[in-house]
Amino acid sequence: MVSANFSLAQAPTTSTAGPTSGSLPSLGETSELAAAAERRIGDRIAASIYRDPDYIDDPVLADYVQGIWLPLVAAARTRGELHAELEERFAWQLFLIRDRSINAFALPGGYFGLHLGLVAAVGSPDEMAAVLGHELSHVTQRHISRMLTQQARQTPWMIAAMLLGALAAGKSGDVASAAIVGGQAVAAQNQLNFSRDMEREADRVGFGVMTDAGFESRGMTAMFEKLQQAARLNDNGSFPYLRSHPLTTERIAEAQARVQLVSAEAAKPTREKEIESGKARLLHAMMASRARILAAPGVDGLRSMVAEAQRRPVSLAHLQSPATPENVRDAGALYGGAFAAAQLRDFAVAKTLLGQLKALGTQDVPQVAGTIDLLGTEIDLLAGVVPPAASSTDISRATSRAEVLTQAQALMAANRVQAVSDRLQTWVALHPKDAMAWQLLATAYGRQNQNIRAVRADAESRAAQLDYSAALDRFKAAQGLMRSNPSGADYVEGSILDTRTRQIESLVKEQALQDKLDR
Repeated sequence: MVSANFSLAQAPTTSTAGPTSGSLPSLGETSELAAAAERRIGDRIAASIYRDPDYIDDPVLADYVQGIWLPLVAAARTRGELHAELEERFAWQLFLIRDRSINAFALPGGYFGLHLGLVAAVGSPDEMAAVLGHELSHVTQRHISRMLTQQARQTPWMIAAMLLGALAAGKSGDVASAAIVGGQAVAAQNQLNFSRDMEREADRVGFGVMTDAGFESRGMTAMFEKLQQAARLNDNGSFPYLRSHPLTTERIAEAQARVQLVSAEAAKPTREKEIESGKARLLHAMMASRARILAAPGVDGLRSMVAEAQRRPVSLAHLQSPATPENVRDAGALYGGAFAAAQLRDFAVAKTLLGQLKALGTQDVPQVAGTIDLLGTEIDLLAGVVPPAASSTDISRATSRAEVLTQAQALMAANRVQAVSDRLQTWVALHPKDAMAWQLLATAYGRQNQNIRAVRADAESRAAQLDYSAALDRFKAAQGLMRSNPSGADYVEGSILDTRTRQIESLVKEQALQDKLDR
């Protein structure tokens, strides 16, 4: 997939009335790119990302990242940084990228990307919030729109091609040169690099967003320290974030000054706050290990994680609190070891390490205990074993996306297909852009011989990933199945099919027309 050498930022919009920071002018003064045009550019890039083999939809990790991202968006909204109009117009879609490099990026139209390497490298949710808050603030200040406006002579199609090429450049020079040729490369470089003023403004606004969202201010300084240390080393490509967000003495000094300005009373953690912070770090340690494994470290890397977990004696720190630093360390190692052993198909070792993980006393932290239970289910499914709880699980009570989709797979293994389709029908009604849920629903329908519904659900999964041509083909195939068996037709399903087919046909025609105009 992409290894972005820059960090675009297009997501929430700026506020003309809210507490914005810095000297940059408001949107109306310098930004000429309409939100609709920007969304079209983003849609084109997003469609290619969905088709890339390094795009990964991992519900467990995605839920964790969303738990950090959504409070930031809410804080930006409360602060007046995020306008309702742009919030409605843009996609607000986060991509997880199977890349071990440390990077995060945002694209036109409210699409964001997060490399698994960054999730694995940060030491706490506060540090990740610092990165995402910075990106969000690039967006609320409309930096990306201003940069694209500077290239007003380029058509949206050419801009999208340049952005795709810049994304590919970090992983493959050949791919990049195919997308960006000649003088366009220079234009893209000028277009995608934020100015120093923009970077400093994003630091300033991002700091306010992350602290208002409830994250610790020291997360920003801790992240800066990591980046500063990396900057001193010979960059081997693992830190593309440094190239898109170059550190300067001004940025570092201003970040340190902001943290120092926080009152001593506000900065001094209470015992209760320390406990909550420890619980958050416990979950983060496990998710960082998961990210390292999903980033495909290779067989040797997986074996190393298993060996590390087996060497680590389980501490007795949980007798005092399940979220002590010792338990945070052990939880990350044991979770990673169990998941890595399962990837290596050494399920006996995976189960042993999982049992040690549960022995840490993590049942006292419900969110962490639930995450460990999901890992147990995943291990069973990888082993081809029906999870023990699958025969009695009430999937209607599952609330998080990770719970719903993981339990759905477990129940299908137990042949409880009707319960799966009933729950997923409700889920996709509320989350119509959840491609994985639609695909699981298609499988559930297929196993119940509801072929027309299965094909329609497959079509919806394609539409959710912006592949409208493929979606249209599947909708028409479902219509063909219905015409071939009129006596058994479900006329409600037929009405839905006709409506969705017309909608997708309209999108395909609109896309073709826009391509023609842009060229």
